[in-house]
This record gives sequence, C-alpha cells and structure tokens, in this order.
Amino acid sequence: MFEIEFHNRDREIKEIMNILSTRPDLITFIYGPINSGKTELVNHLIKRLPKDYRVFYINLRGVYVSKAEDFLKVLFDVRGRSVKDCIKFAIDLLPSEVVTPKGRIPIPKQVLKQIFKEKELENVFTYLENFFTEVAKKKNPILILDELQKIGDVKIDSYLIYELFNFFVRLTKELHICHVFVVTSDSLFIEKVYTTAMLHGRCRYLLVDDFDYNTTAEFLKKYEFSKEEIKLVWDYFGGKPVYLVEAVKVKVGGENLKDFAETNLFIRIRQMKDVLYELEEKNRELFNKVLKLFKIFKDRDLFVYEKLGNEIRFCIDNNILFADPVKSVIKPQSKLDLLAIRKIVEDLKKP
Repeated sequence: MFEIEFHNRDREIKEIMNILSTRPDLITFIYGPINSGKTELVNHLIKRLPKDYRVFYINLRGVYVSKAEDFLKVLFDVRGRSVKDCIKFAIDLLPSEVVTPKGRIPIPKQVLKQIFKEKELENVFTYLENFFTEVAKKKNPILILDELQKIGDVKIDSYLIYELFNFFVRLTKELHICHVFVVTSDSLFIEKVYTTAMLHGRCRYLLVDDFDYNTTAEFLKKYEFSKEEIKLVWDYFGGKPVYLVEAVKVKVGGENLKDFAETNLFIRIRQMKDVLYELEEKNRELFNKVLKLFKIFKDRDLFVYEKLGNEIRFCIDNNILFADPVKSVIKPQSKLDLLAIRKIVEDLKKP
C-alpha cells in the first residue's frame, strides 16, 4: 500500500521536546488552522518519546458531549480491579497503544461507578491527582486532550471546561507532576482562552500552521513533482498538508493535477456560496458585513484585528477564516479558501 511519510515539523517537535525536558509549569495549547497537521504531529511525537514518558491521549474528535458523564466515558478506560492495577497498567503501557482506548486514563470499575453515582466533579479530580502523583514516581506523565473545545458548553455547577482548567493549573503550575497539552483547531476557543484572566501566566501557545513554500516544495519533490506541478499545487492549496497529501495521491494515480485543483476550488466556492445564501435569508445585515469582510482579501492574504466582530465570528464558525489571537491576525483557513473568497467577490461585480 502506498504510504506518505510524516514531513518536516522539526521546529514544532523541538519546541515540544524542550517543554518536556523541564518540569511541568504551564498548560500548552497547540492550535492552528483546520487540517494543518496538529493531530498528526502529536501522534508522530507520541510514538517517538523516550520510555521514561507516559502519555494519556484523550481525543474528543467526533464525540458528542452534552453532559459531564459523556466526557468521563471518553476520559476513562476501565482497567483492573484496583487503583494499584490501573497505575501498573499505565506505567507499562506501550507507545503504540497510546492513541487507542488504552491511552485513556485507567480506572477501576467500582471507582467509576461511585463517581457516576455521587456526581461530584471533585471526586474525579481527587482520583486524577492521586493517579498522576503515583505515575509520576515512575514515569513522566503527559496528558493530551485533542479538540477539548467540544465540552465548552457543558455545565455542572459551572462550566466543566473552567473546572478542568483549574485542575490543569494544579497539575502543572502547583504540583509540577504532569505536562498538559490541549490541541484545537477552534480559534474562537483559543481567543476565549487567551483572554481568560484565570489562565494569564499559566499557559503557553504553540502554533502549528500550514507549510511555507520551501517546505511544501521539499515535500512534493520527494514524489517527483516538477517545478510547474509544485507551482500549480502551491497556487491552489498553499501549504495545507491535507491537500498536499491528496495531490501526491492524484499524481501517483496518474490523474490530472489541474483538474483536481480546479474541482476542489469549484467545490469550495459552491460550499461558501451555499453558506452565504442561507445567511442572506436569515440575516441580511450580517450577510452584507460578511461580504464587506470578504472584500478585504481582494488584495491581501491576512489582516490584523482589534476585536472579533460578528461577521468574523460567523466566518470562523463556518471554517472560512482562522483567527490567531496571539498575533491578532485573521486569515482564510487555507489558500483554497482565499481563492474562493476572491472569486465570490469577483462574481458580485457581475450583473
């Protein structure tokens, strides 16, 4: 079977390894546009960590979470009869098993039943703190939560996510026993986190963006792309990893790259127009603001923002734009989105 290798993320890997080489002090947010390779980077790194690290990987992608119990089912994996059994299992876990349900946090069945019965979040945090404290005596624990924003609206007494943030601060900044990484493509979530007072001085941000031109060209050259083919792919898709992989498959399969690029652009334009038509029917004022926003990208790739207006939030919610709160920059989610935006603006001028 044809396999495409993991490609140049040396800077990000070095930064994460530098973090892991020191004691846990801050929560690390790994963020970036959709399909920029964040999860792939994390999974690649997990499998190559030294044996003295132990990763617990919780992936909320594709999981429907409407209440705390849903989150706990994803967080925990029932293993063994006692807490001691669970700790031993966690310490002995193989790196290849981390991205499976075995990579969740092990818990005895009776303990989990008691937690569900009492419905006290404090009991969850007590178990987790004791668990990580014991694991830390033998290994360096790392907790990774992918797409954590999925629980953003879940409430117990207060929002669950803020309770978790408080707990993460305790694990890192107070107890220094576990590294915590939160991975997300939701820039509205990151914006909210960035402006949350409780996290000031308690977290760091690592951007995983699309590849630049040189990295893109280097990747495509491995699969014998000509200069003209590299330019074609870059002009349509920029350095978006998911599209680069698809372009390689198209070339290897002997299909036409130009047709592939134009088809994807047509589809993206159609998708955006459908979103806009629906918005026009519901909210004409917001529709006009979105079109005015689109016109900004007529001759630029990004712009610096002061605040996120409703038109920007709408475009972010619909995966058209990406906001980087650390740099205060707004840009399309991909080069393909930028081209689609410009084509829509151009079509608006036609009678």
